[in-house]
Amino acid sequence: MVGLSPDVASLYPAQLSGGMIKRVALARALAMDPKLLFLDEPTSGLDPIGARDFDKLIVELRNLLDITIVIITHDLDSIFSIIDRFSILADKKVVAQGSLEEVLATQHPFIERFFKNDYVLGRYFNKDSH
Repeated sequence: MVGLSPDVASLYPAQLSGGMIKRVALARALAMDPKLLFLDEPTSGLDPIGARDFDKLIVELRNLLDITIVIITHDLDSIFSIIDRFSILADKKVVAQGSLEEVLATQHPFIERFFKNDYVLGRYFNKDSH
């Protein structure tokens, strides 16, 4: 279910790659048949291809198992590709929440710095659209 071949079960932890370790941890969590799953920086330490594959896996599992997944992440690719709703924490409180469009419409200095900079606008939007 998490994209690992059966022969991975016979490997020792030291023989697993970073991506394999994350998938094993995900499999262990899913074995409990949760309705709510928390993932803390699930794509950190993964190469860009591995991170995007993990994002796709999260979406597939969310849809297949009909579970709610709460993700803590700073990964912009993950934010733009897998979230339905999210909250932004800054200044020790929630400064914005909602859909991506709702959060991007929020006027807050942190949101301006994090989402409305040349890197983000050039990568995820037509630079002139915001």
